[in-house]
Amino acid sequence: MSHIFDWLFSQYDGIPSYLVVLELIAVIFGFLSVWYAKRENILVFPTGIISTAIFVYILWIFGLLGDMLINAYYFSMSIYGWYLWTRKVDATHFIPITRTSYKEKGYSLLLFLLTVAFVTGVYIWFDKFNNWTAYVDTLTTAIFFVGMWLMAKKKLENWTFWIIGDVISIPLYLFKGLIFTSFQYLLFTLIAIFGYLAWKKNLNKSPQTLLK
Repeated sequence: MSHIFDWLFSQYDGIPSYLVVLELIAVIFGFLSVWYAKRENILVFPTGIISTAIFVYILWIFGLLGDMLINAYYFSMSIYGWYLWTRKVDATHFIPITRTSYKEKGYSLLLFLLTVAFVTGVYIWFDKFNNWTAYVDTLTTAIFFVGMWLMAKKKLENWTFWIIGDVISIPLYLFKGLIFTSFQYLLFTLIAIFGYLAWKKNLNKSPQTLLK
């Protein structure tokens, strides 16, 4: 067991201590955000804002431009989602969880393709297409962009995108040496599965409270 821990923490050799501390803080708030999302709790957004703001800084330093853009996008979408989730359908009920319409499926596909094109352009501009991780990062960025947009709109299918993106991200971050972040995505995968089941149970039900 000690060999495993030695290997895990050896990945942080040469990395400033403050970055390790920041990563831990971001992981904790990221975990809380996904947990609150599973519970359909409005705190998903303030906790997510803290996590994503820190990760924007960390990912810029590590050169993962796609995921840096994801977190910047999450930051803005969290504000948008915070607004949407607090809208009411009547005097005592907030907007419900619903399925994605055919029109929204089309928008999701368009958002996916535009994101791939945009992130590809960013990588080319900064001459960062020098590793296989750049291609995987481009794919996960597009997946997560769609997932975040659907979550902000309270669509059940957002969890499908999170699950796929999380599974791909586990080995990506492990390879890049961000061990705690890789472990975070493993937990995210499990929570996303339960989140899908929980949201499916509450489908089309308008909640009376957003603090659960």
